[in-house]
Formats: sequence, C-alpha cells, structure tokens
Amino acid sequence: MHPPSVDKLARSVTNTDLPHPVLVDVAREAIADGDHENFRSRVVAAERRLLDRVVNATGVLLHTNLGRAPLAHHQSAGYSSLELDLESGRRGSRQSSAATLLARAGGAEAAVVVNNCAAAVTLSLAAIAGSGSVPVSRGELVEIGGGFRVPDVIAQSRAKLVEIGTTNRTRIQDVRRALDEHDDVTAVLKVHPSNYRMEGFTESVEVRELADLDVPILVDLGSGLLDEACPWLDNGRPNWLGDEPAVRQTLEQGADLVMFSGDKLLGGPQAGIIAGRADLVAKCAKHPLMRAFRPGSLVISALQSVALAYLDRRGSDIPFWYMASLTISELKDRAAAIGVGEVAEMDAAPGGGSLPTATIPSAGLVLGGDHSAALRAANPPIIARVNEDRTHLDLRTVSPDDDAHIKDVVAHLC
Repeated sequence: MHPPSVDKLARSVTNTDLPHPVLVDVAREAIADGDHENFRSRVVAAERRLLDRVVNATGVLLHTNLGRAPLAHHQSAGYSSLELDLESGRRGSRQSSAATLLARAGGAEAAVVVNNCAAAVTLSLAAIAGSGSVPVSRGELVEIGGGFRVPDVIAQSRAKLVEIGTTNRTRIQDVRRALDEHDDVTAVLKVHPSNYRMEGFTESVEVRELADLDVPILVDLGSGLLDEACPWLDNGRPNWLGDEPAVRQTLEQGADLVMFSGDKLLGGPQAGIIAGRADLVAKCAKHPLMRAFRPGSLVISALQSVALAYLDRRGSDIPFWYMASLTISELKDRAAAIGVGEVAEMDAAPGGGSLPTATIPSAGLVLGGDHSAALRAANPPIIARVNEDRTHLDLRTVSPDDDAHIKDVVAHLC
C-alpha cells in the first residue's frame, strides 16, 4: 500500500493551530519514517514542543525549566519612548527608566540592564578589567546551569584569571599576594556561589575586607536580592532567606559593582543588572559589547513595573514574593477546597540556582501513584513532583486562578 501524498496527509488534520507549512514538515517526516498512520499523534507532539503556559505545582518557585520567576506583563501594541527624551525631543537612553529605578531601589549610584547575569559579568569584566589579571577564589570558580563556567566567562571577557586560595579556604592575604605578584591586576572578582553550598572547614573573603584595595571590586551576586531587610514585605525578611547577601548591603560594604539576575529573587523577567559606581557603570554602558547584550523594550518595560513595585513597597504585586509569602493556613484552605486527594504539608524551594539548601514550609495535595504523565497531558499541562510513587502538587507555586483546573483534572484521575 502506497503512503498518501505529503500534502494530503498534512491536510488530513484540521483541529490544530499549527500552520500548513509546519504540518507539511511533520507529514514529510512521518512518511519518511514509514509512520504516516500515526500522523495525528505526531502533530500533537509538534504542538507540545511549542512554548506554552503550564501550571507549576512542583513547589520550586524559580523553576529554570519553567521560566524562573512568574511575571504577568501586558501592554498594547504600539510604540514606546525607548530611546526618546520626551522633554527635549532628542534621542534618549533605554537605560534611563528601569535601570535608574533599580539603582534607586538597590542603593546604587547607577545601573544598566543587559539580557542575563552571565552577560552582566562578561560586560563588567570586559569594560573594567580589560585584558588585565583578575584574582578569583578557587572556591568561587563555579559552574552555573547549562555548563556555563566562571573561568569561561572571564576568558570571553579577555581578562586573565588568577586563581587564589584553595577550594575551601581563601583569605585576604591570598588576594593581597595576587596583587603583589601580578602588576597588571585591574579588578578583583567575588562570586557568590548561589547554586551550591560548601560546609565544614571553610573560609572566604568578605566584601568589607576587599574595600580598601586599590582596584575595583566586582561582585557577582547572582540571585538578585535587593535589600536584606526586604522592606517591600509586610513581615520583613523571611527566615528561609538565611544569610543571602543583598545588593544594597554589598555596595555599602565596599563593592564597586554588583551583577545580578532579573528573574531570580528580584522576581522580574530574564535580565542581568550591573549596579554600583556611576563612573564604572558608564564604562560598561559605553563598551562595544553593550549593544550585543542590551535588552529590548518588552524586558525594560517589565523590569520598570517590577522596580516601581519595589520602590512603592508593593511586594504582593510581584508574583514571586506573593507566592513565597503565602501562609501554610492559606495553602491548606485552598487544598481542602479543591477537595480531591490528601491535604498535606510539604517543603517548597526557592530554586533557580538560589539558596540551594533552603526550604519554605508549604502545603498542597498528595495523590497515590505516579500521575505526572497524565497531568502533563492536561490543557494547560500541570507539572507536579513524584516521590516514592506518590504525586505531590504543591500549591505554593500555583496561582489560585488555577485551583479549579487542578480540581477538574485530578478528579478524573482519582
């Protein structure tokens, strides 16, 4: 039996939003594989490869696979004053809005925004360190998600890495020795190892110890906590933050520049922020790499909304902080109202490479058996956690608007 023509097979499925050229590609692959009878399932698989909304019931607030910080940002189609000074009518800077507000919120003289924290570190080193030597503690030569390593970032910036100290112990004397032995040191880089913890016989150099050195001190904070007091929250700093360092206090301790992510503890879109001394920030803004790393108007607009919420102390308007601040009682009430499965306490996590050992007391529903595949097949998909053949749906990371959807889907499973 001969297989159907590519065009006929592509037109045989009508209940799909995939455009005809994509259906043709799927049909061609199905016929080439001798699998044209399963064309419909291949179309469904192609649909599910597209970016789509999911319900995060994993309890991981900053789930990298699910886009990290949840953020709703809406704007009508139209133009914006991205690089227009409305007062003078002349060309302006895309860094004059969100970056200025974030600098104010974090206690910095100035700031610029790029497309992620790796770009922020690369640009800072390229602009400030140049081709000079940069001492970094061996205990801070970390690898972040996707195999991106600090030594690789330094190499791409053209700076020369000088490893100091040992894996578990680095002292201020190690930094001073590097400055004595290398007359081309142009900056010192301190990296907050936000995605791992080292305990026991350890020692690291504090920012305040570096403050009197005669070179710029650059600190990769990664996670992006703006202020250790968390003044945007009604109850102040939550216990689960532990000793997580913050932008404002790190600058007060003597850092010249800090770099951090926009989509982690800041609760905004994917972005990288460089904040600190105005003259050093200006050097970053003028560097040729800035044009390659700069974000577009959508990211800047979303960051501006987040920055305004911080300055207004409206933490509940930032979805990450709203979810992180929900009480166990609130979560249990929602779980009971869903009325399916067992209401149980569980542990949520910040996630996203932030506070790797921290947990946040939480609550949700537990179902007997592994229902993860069936939950993922829902529309929208529900992403849950399975442990010891029991499916956990942590409501801390679920919008209350999705409770009804969870109820409908889980009711068909139980």
